[in-house]
Amino acid sequence: MDTAQTAAPRMTTAELLERLVAFDTTSRNSNLKLISFIREYLDGLGVAYRVSTDAAGQKANIHAIIGPQTAGGLALSGHVDTVPVDGQAWTGDPFALRRRDGKLFARGSCDMKGFVAACLSAVPDFQARELVRPLHLFISYDEEVGCGGAKRLIQDLAESGLRPDLCVVGEPSSMKPILAHKGKLNLNVTVRGLPGHSSEPAKGVNAVQAAGEAIAWVAREARRLAAEGPFEDGFDPAYTTIHVGTVEGGTILNIIPERAAFTMEWRPIPGDSPYRHLDRMKAQIAETIEPAMKAVHPDCGFTYEIGLEMPGMALPADHALATEVKHVVGSNSAGKVAYGTEGGFYENAGIPTIICGPGDIAQAHQPDEWIAESELEACDKFIRRLADRLLV
Repeated sequence: MDTAQTAAPRMTTAELLERLVAFDTTSRNSNLKLISFIREYLDGLGVAYRVSTDAAGQKANIHAIIGPQTAGGLALSGHVDTVPVDGQAWTGDPFALRRRDGKLFARGSCDMKGFVAACLSAVPDFQARELVRPLHLFISYDEEVGCGGAKRLIQDLAESGLRPDLCVVGEPSSMKPILAHKGKLNLNVTVRGLPGHSSEPAKGVNAVQAAGEAIAWVAREARRLAAEGPFEDGFDPAYTTIHVGTVEGGTILNIIPERAAFTMEWRPIPGDSPYRHLDRMKAQIAETIEPAMKAVHPDCGFTYEIGLEMPGMALPADHALATEVKHVVGSNSAGKVAYGTEGGFYENAGIPTIICGPGDIAQAHQPDEWIAESELEACDKFIRRLADRLLV
C-alpha cells in the first residue's frame, strides 16, 4: 500500500467535484491524470492505498483504506469514467463545473463523480473518528463500458486479502436505498448467407431475411416474457426483457445479401439466468431457420458472440446492511432498478452490496447533466453517519 504523505489542504465536496469533472474521463480515454490527482490528495492525508490497472496500463483503480489496514469493514464504491458528450447540446463547457439555482452542472457531476467527491471530502473526518473497522474507498474505471475496473479491483482484493465485509455503491438514487438491479447479457449475432443475383433467389441464401426471421422471433419472445414472466415485484418492468438494438446487412438491392448482423440484449431479473433464454433462442433458430439455409449450402447459418455480461444484484430485504442504510437515510422501504451497476460484481464476489447515492438517474448521461447541491449535502451526512454506525 502506498503511504507517502505531504501537506494537503482540506477540500469541500463541491471543490473536489470541480476538480474531478475537469478531467475528461470519457470511457474511451485514459483516467490516469484524474487518478494522479486523487493519489496526491490521499498522499497528503497519509492514506494508504493500492493501485490496479488495466492490461494496457492506461486506466487505473484505487483501493484506499482509512482505519485498520485489514479486511472487513465497509466499502464506499464509485466509478470515475463517464459517457461521451459528443452530439449533445450542452449550454456550457461539459468539463467545467457551473452553479445555477442550487444545481451543479458538468459531465459526471451526477454519474458519479459527485459521490466520489463526497467520499474524498469525508476522509479527514473518517480519520478523526479512529475507526475500529476499516473504511474502504473503491474508485474504479470503465463502469460505463462493462465494469472492467470493478472486475480488476475484485481480482486485486483476492490478491491483497483486503476484502471488505459490506459495500455501498453510490450510483445516483436520490439518496434512496436500492436493494436489487437486473443483470445484462449482450449478444452479437452474425448470419452467413450465400450471395447471388436477386433474380434467382433459390440459388442463394438471403442473410438479411434470415436475420429478420430471428428478429421477429425476438419480438414475439419479448411479448411472451411480458405476459408469462417470471415476475419479480419492485422492478419496472417486473420481468426479464429482451430487445434488438442494431441491425446491418446487404450491399445493393439486386444482390442476395451474404451477411447480416444484429446486436441484442437480455436484462434478466435476479435469479433468472440469461443463458437459458440464449439456449432457447439458439434452439429455435436451429430448428426453424437454419435447416432451409443449410439445404442450399452447409456453411450458411448463425454464429453467436457474447459481448458483455453483467450480473444482477439482490440484497435480502432483511440484511443488516439494508437495515442500517434505511435507518441512516430515514426510509422505511428500499427499491429495485432495471439498470445495472458494479454492485452485481461485488455481490458475486461475496460482498453484500446496496446502492445509495446522490443525484437523480434521470440526469445521468444527459446534456447539461447536473446534481443538486442539496443531494451532495445529504450524501455528506449519510456516509459519515453510516461510518459511525458500522465502523466506530
